[in-house]
Amino acid sequence: MNDFNNFLSGFIFNFAVALLVVRFIYYPSTHNKRYVFTFLAFNTLIYFVLSFMTSIEIGVGVGFGLFAIFSILRYRTDPIPIREMTYLFIISALPVMNSAYVDGDIWPQLVVANLSILVIMFILEKEWGFHYEASKRILYEKIELIQPDRRAELQADLEKRTGLKIKRINIGKIDFLRDVAEIKVYYDDLNQEDWLNADETVVTS
Repeated sequence: MNDFNNFLSGFIFNFAVALLVVRFIYYPSTHNKRYVFTFLAFNTLIYFVLSFMTSIEIGVGVGFGLFAIFSILRYRTDPIPIREMTYLFIISALPVMNSAYVDGDIWPQLVVANLSILVIMFILEKEWGFHYEASKRILYEKIELIQPDRRAELQADLEKRTGLKIKRINIGKIDFLRDVAEIKVYYDDLNQEDWLNADETVVTS
């Protein structure tokens, strides 16, 4: 019965930490519900698997191998953005660490470790003391606006058409045959990553 109590309390503790990360750190910063199911499902499944592995004394190397497979998983039809991949890694790492709770001997260290993760993630998401800058590649057809003396017009047009508050613009390759130019824009608002993917090239028309 003591083993079962340790197992149950470990599950509740692990899931509570994962829920705090997803609901109160990740979601308020992104307002993206697409990966909430994935994060919590991965966390729960990995905890159960590793707990049973511990109970039947399977080597810890097997557990970390399973963790590695889960943590590098990417969907073929919908690749996970870097931000979500980072959260998936954290959510997958938590049950690997917290499954040690089944033994019931190192809970003070686990509490400190989990609290440290929560505090660090909260600080990073609040950007306290940090400055984040995102960028987009744009294939732009109003080639007459790339002239230095029309930079203000170019920025105004890009901001209007993308909805981004642009900080600076870099002009790349220019194709006079097609009258297009490759432009890279830089901005601070990462909350707009959900609807305008950073890995895609935006074609204005």
